[in-house]
Amino acid sequence: MNLLIFAGSLRTDSCNKKFAREALRLAEQEGADCEFLDLRDYPMPVYDGDIETSSGIPEQTVMLGKKIAEADALIISTPEYNGSIPGILKNVIDWLSREKTVSLEGKQLLLLAASPGRLGGVRSLWHSRQPFEVLGVHVFPGMMGLADAYNAFDENGKLRDEKNIQQLKNIIIKFIKHIGS
Repeated sequence: MNLLIFAGSLRTDSCNKKFAREALRLAEQEGADCEFLDLRDYPMPVYDGDIETSSGIPEQTVMLGKKIAEADALIISTPEYNGSIPGILKNVIDWLSREKTVSLEGKQLLLLAASPGRLGGVRSLWHSRQPFEVLGVHVFPGMMGLADAYNAFDENGKLRDEKNIQQLKNIIIKFIKHIGS
């Protein structure tokens, strides 16, 4: 099983990048073949139909689409921006939706979120589901939000709290079992 894992964030020290890397570590422990992808490596302009008409789909979008098409499933950890989906993630979805064969269509997806707030990014999870589902992505019913994310990781980027580790491990095990059936 090949999982592509990334965060819907660009910031180098993003809690969601740390959370995505922890998901990768735990998924590998369960036998999955995983790849971490950084959206910084796939810069895209803000979606604009005029850009698409004049220049086509950006090369970085095509490259990301190929990575997604090669994966069996995705795990994305998303921040919460003003109670909703972050612009960078929405922009990536919008560009990918313009592919002739949409790489996201039919993919299995586990959504995670990490936030410094008490809700752990849960509002972003619900908003993030919608554009993925519109594109035919099978979003796993279970999701996980990590609250107090600025304090949740040690200096090596590992989750500190055993309950959080176990919760993440459990949802990953359920997701892997679901996509393997």
